[in-house]
Amino acid sequence: MLELLLPTAAAIAYGLDKKGGEHNVLIFDLGGGTFDVSLLTIEDGIFEVKATAGDTHLGGEDFDNRLVEFFVTEFKRKHRKDMTSNQRALRRLRTACERAKRTLFTSAQAYIEIDSLYDGVDFNSTITRARFEDLCSDYFRKTMDPVAQVLRDSKLSKNQVNEIVLVGGSTRIPKVQQLLKDFFNG
Repeated sequence: MLELLLPTAAAIAYGLDKKGGEHNVLIFDLGGGTFDVSLLTIEDGIFEVKATAGDTHLGGEDFDNRLVEFFVTEFKRKHRKDMTSNQRALRRLRTACERAKRTLFTSAQAYIEIDSLYDGVDFNSTITRARFEDLCSDYFRKTMDPVAQVLRDSKLSKNQVNEIVLVGGSTRIPKVQQLLKDFFNG
């Protein structure tokens, strides 16, 4: 039941129930740990869920994990120290990676600086948005599969989708927005 309520709630939050006539709405929900796509038809305030698809193992945490892996490798290369067994260092690095990911929503690069990250060694580095997009490219591409699936399941074409609602923090990632834009031809 919750699976049906969330996309409807998102559509209501965006006021899509107030628009006249029949329209088809794609809800693209890329949260921290899960990813869901729903296609709704709304007419006269009545919501009909046409199709849902997603990946319960894809979300912002996966992007964070890729950044952590990248910086663990960089730390090992620069300082010849392996921090993978130190949970405190990994937690601190993860927090910095989450912050860097959010910075990359609006900036071309992000800077990470952590004092005494591991074994008394300070760590600082930068990552560009392009590098982040490259690190996570397989995940980003995977987000388009459920979009295609809900269109197939609902027997609607791309040009029959009237609105796209982005839900969840990771929908602010420019590459995700660009892939959606490209998928729907602008």
